[in-house]
Amino acid sequence: MLNYEVQGNGSESLVLLHGFMENLSIWDDMIPFLSEKFRLIKIDLPGFGKSEVVAEVQTSEIMADEVKKVTDELGLTEFHLLGHSMGGYISLAFAEKYPESLKSFTLFFSTYFADDDAKKEMRRKTLRLIKENFRAYANAGVPNFFNPNEHDILESKIKLAKEIAHTSSVDGVLASQKGMIERPDRTSVLENFQGKILLLLGKHDSAVNTEKTIKNLPDNTNIKSYVLDCGHNGHWEKPEICAAIINTELLHHLPKKFVL
Repeated sequence: MLNYEVQGNGSESLVLLHGFMENLSIWDDMIPFLSEKFRLIKIDLPGFGKSEVVAEVQTSEIMADEVKKVTDELGLTEFHLLGHSMGGYISLAFAEKYPESLKSFTLFFSTYFADDDAKKEMRRKTLRLIKENFRAYANAGVPNFFNPNEHDILESKIKLAKEIAHTSSVDGVLASQKGMIERPDRTSVLENFQGKILLLLGKHDSAVNTEKTIKNLPDNTNIKSYVLDCGHNGHWEKPEICAAIINTELLHHLPKKFVL
């Protein structure tokens, strides 16, 4: 069973899935701004935080099944699911396999597209770097996911992101990277899902092609998207705004102090 934490006693359950080289602590900056109507379930994905690796190749489908074990244990039947980056890929797989369980899913600085050939090759090349010197790989890669125009302002958050990355299991990082290479295009999930679909994207995101993701959204009236003036890590770069959007779109409730 994956490690998880439950916070709050709200009437709406929101399951939070972190991204690559992260753990459940990444949500700490956002939580004070999320509505008290949420019961928050924060999960450590396989090989990250306190959760064990579950496969040599951790596909989105395999990790979605592990998340389902947690939601089953908690007795969740209709809940909201939100995933950052890799967590978004898992959210898509979950929505494809278990749509009846979800009220909504949110792609949080993530995309429904598969990797193109160039990105797949880049991921394959990084496998050797991760094995040889994971700490150097993390230190070099993490800053690239933040808005390049605000590295000075975000220095403490970049440091924190590196520290969290260093706690990742090397086997978990390798298994997840291999799994992301195999990720299929899931445009059909956005076309067919009956609940609410929310996308939060970054104008300066180097990991997700925001323009392509927005331009190719299916014609589904249940989809709502926002592009923020940040990089890949809205939970650290714009936590208050991200929380306000989630409150508004998932609960149709906007606290007075939030102005978008």
